[in-house]
Amino acid sequence: MSSDQLSVTFAALADPTRRAILAHLAKGEASVTELAEPFEMSLPAISKHLKVLERAGLIARGREAQWRPCQIKAQPLKDAMDWIEQYRQFWEERLDRLDDYLHELQTQEKQDGQ
Repeated sequence: MSSDQLSVTFAALADPTRRAILAHLAKGEASVTELAEPFEMSLPAISKHLKVLERAGLIARGREAQWRPCQIKAQPLKDAMDWIEQYRQFWEERLDRLDDYLHELQTQEKQDGQ
């Protein structure tokens, strides 16, 4: 994934409304009206959020007669997860060192208290 596409993905995910929309779509496709239900905003405002998600490649919108179902597209999320995963090892090593240090301090406290 190019860094530009990754930036677009993270920018789309930066908004809590868009993340909530994606969480809803993770359960299955839905119409704009269904996606708008939990929010106190207009359908045009929801449509703007959907356009951002669509431009980022996070959703696809179909057309079935009058119904325009939206569905989640997983690849950009997987690409973002893969990028983040690179840093997991880094943080695990730091947390392991912190854990070792805390155990060392606790051992010293016990020895000092005797």
